[in-house]
Amino acid sequence: MKAAGIICEYNPFHNGHIYHIEKTRALTGCDVVICVMSGNFVQRGEPAIIDKRLRCKAALEHGVDIVIELPFFYAMQSAEQFASGSVQTLALAQVKDIVFGSESNNLTMLNTLAQRTSMDYRTWMNNGCSSAQAHEAADGKLESNDILGWNYLKALKPYPIRAHCIQRTNFYHDTSLNQPFASAQALRKELLSGNDVSSYTPMTFSSAAYHHLDDYYPYLRMLLLTFSSNDLRSLFMMDEGIEQLLKAKAVKCETLDSFLQATTSKRYSTSRIRRTLIHLLHHTTKQQINTLPPLHHIRILGLNEMGKVYLKTLRKNNDVSVAVRFRQLPLIEQEILLKSAQLYGWPHNIKEAVAQELLPPVQI
Repeated sequence: MKAAGIICEYNPFHNGHIYHIEKTRALTGCDVVICVMSGNFVQRGEPAIIDKRLRCKAALEHGVDIVIELPFFYAMQSAEQFASGSVQTLALAQVKDIVFGSESNNLTMLNTLAQRTSMDYRTWMNNGCSSAQAHEAADGKLESNDILGWNYLKALKPYPIRAHCIQRTNFYHDTSLNQPFASAQALRKELLSGNDVSSYTPMTFSSAAYHHLDDYYPYLRMLLLTFSSNDLRSLFMMDEGIEQLLKAKAVKCETLDSFLQATTSKRYSTSRIRRTLIHLLHHTTKQQINTLPPLHHIRILGLNEMGKVYLKTLRKNNDVSVAVRFRQLPLIEQEILLKSAQLYGWPHNIKEAVAQELLPPVQI
């Protein structure tokens, strides 16, 4: 059986994602579509607006055969690390092709960028630019999906996996609803405003609890004001004195928006700040990250009958551990996921979020 992979977050799942799934099958001629998807926290540094099991179910109902959860550590990192963990996961699942959306739809150009190394951007980095800003200064501005695509291609180098890109029909940060496909960001904005988005997504939201980083700001502010600088420096992503900046701005800023505006700079992007805040909420320590074992397992979040058939073949491979039950995961992964579930459920219902974490995979 031939498998093709998609790297996604489905935050929320929408009609553009259905198009992506259909194009993946058409381009690759695959028997199975496998998605690796961020869990309850997503790469832009926020809680997913809708919980991962609902997003997984929508994907399975619209053409995906297996959904694998991207480990929290990779989901809460820069584009480079997010891409690395996602590609590693799909390689463990033995996909032959990966298909991603691209604003430029120029695979040749993205492959050229993927051949570069950090040394090519040393001058800009030495002048205080962030990684993203250094790349923009050297190569010109790239849109969000092209940045991810170039990092996917870089991560694919060790693997015999073929990459394809398809034309993205809107921009990642587009908040308008005047096109056939709406961006996930536009849909989140409308959902949080209480507006109807049924023309753009097959998901229903009538009884869903929405999650937003704003809900956590009082707790975040308290942590920043009460933790010592030494305590903060022990946490993952608290580097280069960023803890002093965050503490100073927490004193002055009453809202999350004002806090993000005050801390975003040439050196620290807004997404970088948000991811750092998620690790603060999660109390992710540098020691914990440094002791994580190499990625050799995949957690099945959901599957259909075709997915079950494919998993039987995959289990014969001794190089990968397939976890369909929570207790089959490495202990450190169990600890991280339980803490993540508690954090995700905190504004609404912690007990329910933990119970959801322990359930078997979604099946249709």
